[in-house]
Amino acid sequence: MTTRPHPATSASPGLMTRLLRARELTLVALLVLLLAVTGAINPRFLGAQSLRDLLLNVAIIALVVVGQTIVLLMRHVDLSVSSVVGLTAFLTGSLFVAYPGVPVPLAMLFGLLLGAVLGSVNGWLVAYGKVPALVATLGTLYVFRGVDYAIVHGRQINAANLPAPFLNFATGSVLGVPNLVLLVLALMIGFGIYLNSYRGGREYYAIGSNTEAATLAGVNVNRRTMTGFILSGAIAGFAGVLYLARYGTVDATAGTGLELQVIAAAVVGGVSINGGVGTLLGAGTGALLLGVIGSALVTLRAPAFYQQAIQGALLLLAISVDALLARRTARRLQEGSRR
Repeated sequence: MTTRPHPATSASPGLMTRLLRARELTLVALLVLLLAVTGAINPRFLGAQSLRDLLLNVAIIALVVVGQTIVLLMRHVDLSVSSVVGLTAFLTGSLFVAYPGVPVPLAMLFGLLLGAVLGSVNGWLVAYGKVPALVATLGTLYVFRGVDYAIVHGRQINAANLPAPFLNFATGSVLGVPNLVLLVLALMIGFGIYLNSYRGGREYYAIGSNTEAATLAGVNVNRRTMTGFILSGAIAGFAGVLYLARYGTVDATAGTGLELQVIAAAVVGGVSINGGVGTLLGAGTGALLLGVIGSALVTLRAPAFYQQAIQGALLLLAISVDALLARRTARRLQEGSRR
C-alpha cells in the first residue's frame, strides 16, 4: 500500500523556492535601479574605473560570505571571520618578509591552512564542546584579534615588503575584469554547485532545517558542523591573503568590522538566520547590493553613518521577511496536516 503525499506538504518546497527566487530577483531589480539612479546623478559612478574599484571592494566580502553562508545554513554564525582575515593577512605578509623568495601559491596555501586551523577551534567548541556558536565565535573573535595585536606589536606590512607578482595578481585583470573578481566568482560557483548538487552540501541544509531529522536520516551532525566551521575559517584565511594582495598595507586593525558586513550581506541576500534556507547566488547579490549602496553614498557625498544605518535597516527587513515566510510556511503545513 502506498501513501500519497499531501498536496500542501509536497508543495511547500516549491513554494519556498519560488519565494527565494522572487527575493533574489527583487534584489537584482533594486541593484539595477540604484545603479541607474546614481549614474544619472553622477555619470562618473558608472565609469570603468569606478565599477572596477567597486567590484574589487566587494570581492573580499563576497568571498567571506561563502563560508558564512555555509555556517548560517546550519543555524549557526561565525563572528570570528574578521579576526581570521586580519591575522592571516599579517602573518602571510610576515612570511614574505622573512622569506622573500617564497612562491605566491605557497603563501596562499599558508593562509588557507592557517584559516582552517582557526576555524577548527570554532568547530570543536560548537560541535563537541556544545558551546552556542554566537558565544564561541564572539570569544574567538577577540582571542584571535588579541593574538594579532600581540604578534603585530605596532608593526606594519607595506607593499614594499611584498613580491611584485603577488601585488600584480591583485591589480591585474582579464578582459577588463579584475583577477580577484574572477577568482571569487569561480569559488562561489563551485561552492554553489556543491551545496545544491552534492549530498555533503545538502546536509548543511538538512541540519539547519531540522537537526533531529537530519540525525535520524544518518547525517553525522557533529562532523558536518566541524567541517562547516573549518571551511568558513579556511575561506576567511584565503580572503586574508587576498586582502593583503588587494591593499598591500596591513596592521593589527586589518579586517575589523568585516563580520557584520558579511552577515548582513548573507541575510539580505536571502540566507535565513534560522538556518536551512538560502543560496550563494542570493548571498553574493546581497554583498554586491551593500557594496553599491556604500559606493553610491560616497559618490553622492552623503554622511558615512548613513551606510551603517541603511545596512542595519536592510538587515532588520530581511530578518522580518524570513520570520514572516517561516510563519506562513508553518501555517500551510499545519493546515495540510489537518485535512
